[in-house]
Amino acid sequence: MKLKIAVLPGDGIGLEVTAEAVRVLNTVAETYDHEFEFKEYLVGGRAIKEFGTPLPRATLDACLTSNAVLLGAVGAPEYDSLIQSERPEAGLLTLRRALGAYANLRPVISYESLADCSPLRAEVVSGASILIVRELLGGLYFGEPRGINRGASSQVAFNTMRYTVEEIERVARVAFTAALARRRRVTSVDKANVLETSQLWRETVTRVALDYPEVTLDHLYVDACAMHLVMNPRRFDVLLTENLFGDILSDEAAVITGSLGMLASASIGGGTDLYEPVHGSAPDIAGQGIANPLGAIASAALLLRYTARLEQEARDVEEAMRRVLDAGYRTRDLDRGHSELISGTAEIGTQVLESLAEILDMRHAYHAV
Repeated sequence: MKLKIAVLPGDGIGLEVTAEAVRVLNTVAETYDHEFEFKEYLVGGRAIKEFGTPLPRATLDACLTSNAVLLGAVGAPEYDSLIQSERPEAGLLTLRRALGAYANLRPVISYESLADCSPLRAEVVSGASILIVRELLGGLYFGEPRGINRGASSQVAFNTMRYTVEEIERVARVAFTAALARRRRVTSVDKANVLETSQLWRETVTRVALDYPEVTLDHLYVDACAMHLVMNPRRFDVLLTENLFGDILSDEAAVITGSLGMLASASIGGGTDLYEPVHGSAPDIAGQGIANPLGAIASAALLLRYTARLEQEARDVEEAMRRVLDAGYRTRDLDRGHSELISGTAEIGTQVLESLAEILDMRHAYHAV
């Protein structure tokens, strides 16, 4: 397997956690005799400092000609005074649109060893495993018209939530296809009692469901879904939702895992797939070597699964992560006073690599017998 991967560490802790994800991918490539080519490019705040734009043309061109993009995080308080189109986050939205990756997959897993890290009761989160499928290129984030009218006596801001049947249908099919390989249940989230876009969403998803008779479909309003996520997360298998709702719900779902630093994501469906942890750039802890790299490493596992189609390699990385957590290793965001094995970013990355090596040695020994 040969892959060309554009690495965009971004800002803040993005540099630290992305480095660990690359280490894991390099180890996988060396062990399984794959060829992964990594090239690093600027995006976000660091790109603004160097080139005056959050997404330089060279970065965009490199991403468009790669098999996958591995992104860290973008953003910093020093850029908050810029107009919206010039901020680091604008570069990320432009990149998503250019890549055409319309389906964002966010797995939410409650590891048994981290049940006490959740602010929810262990018996509530234990065993929860949810795949959030978020539409990524429509809705309020991209709808036009948008803007702020600044008058002499008043100001008015406006955004447009807009969806077409085609946009809804294509992401719905991603969700139903994913459900076939899981517990075969899709919960579609909307606000159909208020929003016309949600009414079209519900109609379209219901029609698409007819092509997947093996999958059970139910609908929830977004406010009810937000409640059920913290009251009974085990009721969910695949959550299908539009852009804004998915952004909010997937961050809320971090309470199930114990930390936002545990969440990975894959943006697929376009010419180039994009992989990134869900957390932000966390400038308050950047450079201290204490950030949780597991969201970035889990994103690397998703890259192996969806772009490289290397399912065994993806599972090995995920199993290595689980073993590290089961052994009691934690970054500070996961510390609830129960572990003496508090480790830094690089140390956790090293533990994952060592665990991965043990898994591979065991497999080789088994096949040798």
